[in-house]
Amino acid sequence: MTDPRNRGPKKPGSKSTPAGNRAPNVQRQPGEGPRRVTPKPGVPGSARTNSAAGAKNGSQPGEGHSPRQTVGVARQVKALTSEQRRAQMDRERARKEREQRRNARPLGYVDTGKRIKFMSVSVLILFAFFGLRLAQIQLVQGEDLAAKALSLRTTEVTLAAARGEIVDRNGHLVAKSTTRYNIFADQELLADWKTVDKDKNEKGGPRYAAKLLAPVLGIEESELAGLLTKPEENEKFNKYQMLVKDVPPEMWNAVKDLKIVGIFPETFNKRIYPAGKSGANIIGIAGKDGGLSGLEYSLDKTLTGTDGTMKFEQGGKGQIIPAGQIEEVPAVSGQTVNITLDMDIQWHAEEALRKQLDAMGATSGYVIVQDVKTCEVLALVSEEPESKDQNVQYTGRVGAVQDIFEPGSTSKIITMAAALENTDLTPTSQFTVADRYTTSNGQTFKDSVDHPVQQLTLAGILAESSNTGTVQVGEKLSKQVRSDYLRKFGFGTKTGIELGGESKGILDPPKDWDGRTQYAVLFGQGMAGNALQTTNVFATVANGGKQCMPHLVAETVDEKGNVTPSTMSDTTQIIEEQTANDVLKMMASVVADGSGKGGAISGYNVAGKTGTAQAADASGAMNSIVSSFIGVAPVEDPQLVVSVIVRDPQAAIYGGVVAAPVFSDVMAYSLQRLGIAPTDKAPDLFPTRWGKDAQK
Repeated sequence: MTDPRNRGPKKPGSKSTPAGNRAPNVQRQPGEGPRRVTPKPGVPGSARTNSAAGAKNGSQPGEGHSPRQTVGVARQVKALTSEQRRAQMDRERARKEREQRRNARPLGYVDTGKRIKFMSVSVLILFAFFGLRLAQIQLVQGEDLAAKALSLRTTEVTLAAARGEIVDRNGHLVAKSTTRYNIFADQELLADWKTVDKDKNEKGGPRYAAKLLAPVLGIEESELAGLLTKPEENEKFNKYQMLVKDVPPEMWNAVKDLKIVGIFPETFNKRIYPAGKSGANIIGIAGKDGGLSGLEYSLDKTLTGTDGTMKFEQGGKGQIIPAGQIEEVPAVSGQTVNITLDMDIQWHAEEALRKQLDAMGATSGYVIVQDVKTCEVLALVSEEPESKDQNVQYTGRVGAVQDIFEPGSTSKIITMAAALENTDLTPTSQFTVADRYTTSNGQTFKDSVDHPVQQLTLAGILAESSNTGTVQVGEKLSKQVRSDYLRKFGFGTKTGIELGGESKGILDPPKDWDGRTQYAVLFGQGMAGNALQTTNVFATVANGGKQCMPHLVAETVDEKGNVTPSTMSDTTQIIEEQTANDVLKMMASVVADGSGKGGAISGYNVAGKTGTAQAADASGAMNSIVSSFIGVAPVEDPQLVVSVIVRDPQAAIYGGVVAAPVFSDVMAYSLQRLGIAPTDKAPDLFPTRWGKDAQK
């Protein structure tokens, strides 16, 4: 049998290879074709060695080998191939070991390459984020954020509006506002303040500021330095220190000229009253929050202006940014109020009344001077116990419009006007008048003094101020007519004067009058009014029966010069002009030949009426005495009405004695003050008596 190992070479195309003739296991690279193994020189089994061996044995190239030689060669090839495989495996093992050693990193080792890559990517992401955010801020939120930033650094301060002035009829200021300052320091700003003196030396800080400020503020330099110096860091402190309060503009201007950073003003308006105590309760007083009394209170809306505002940008320490935005809405000053008072007449009336109160031992009194045609009040005096304590300006009490009393005989002119218009009586109608008179319902009235029976005309009843005669006249009038005329002349209704607390008086409806009151109202009892109401009755008669309302405000003038006049001078005809003229002429007899002779004025014809009545005392009982005189001058062309009311006089009680002298003094001064010329003829009077009494 043939040994299988000695088989000849397998034919080409054979799919199996003898174990001894396997090709070396050579790894190919991807994409590389079959590799031919080229035997290396000097390596057994290589082609070059085999060729040499063949030549040495005498073989020619191309000659085949013997079977024994072939097997030997195959064994050599197999052995060499195994060695190569082992060498290749060794090389592979060495490579893996190198990789393992390379991958085995020490603790804390950082791969620099990876770190750079990571950081580069992170930076790119961060820049991308910032870019997107910047685009969002600039393009989407830009305007909103800019507005918010501006609002955070913008400060708004109030610009206080100046309160309007009060000016009397002659242009004299009676109330005005003046700018005043509180000066304070910011200790933090002062600590950083630097400046250069005239010698070009750098100065600054709180001590140098104290040196500059001391002579201006009138404060010791050492004391001022303490106020300006910021305490130690660990101490609590208020960085704003008040230095001086309520100083004039001149002082602040001097401080401002020093240009010290950290010194600031606090501006406010202070009310001053050049007229002092004169008319103080009428003018009133204003505080920080507005009017508190008098006209300052009642006209507060007119006098109060509209505050303005200033918006500006400020730095971190509160300093104004010079180039920043500044928005200013100017303040609008309050309106100027031109009042009707003549402060000279006001002062004179106050002095005249004060002297008479002392002379009569009276507790209080009122004087009113009023223009007949316009109802402008030229003087409004209320002398009361608190006036002496100088508190009246703060309380604003004006007794002339707040206190009520029975007008007494001064209201008899209303009865006369009603009789002239509602009966057949005339000023010369004749009456027989006793000092006592009993009505049909059994009510007995008497005159103030006992006297024999008198033969008096209607004018004479008024001249003698006869209660019994007035009751006789009033009996011809219904109760409704009596009530209507009292109301028509203003009793029971406020005058509307521009002062708070006015009383409307007391006037019950006629259905509530008892058997006595229905007659008592004819001579001013059983009802009550204030001094201003009573004064206006006389002004209406003197103005030909045309009624207007007494007032203190002539006009208001706004900041632009627009004038708004008072409408209270508008008139209403409440009685016939002839009736008014007749009553005025009857009143002239009171002064010329009646109970009011004390009210006469040299060179002027005066018409007036005395009054003596009762008022409620502190307990509410009608135990207080009221003496009065109200008159008009000149009779020929009435210009002024003056009323004088004195309460609780001790030396005398009758108006002709207590009040008439004050009337004469104040009226004479007022006529001369206003340049009203005297008259050179006697008044035309109605007869006051008839029959045998006419000869007296």
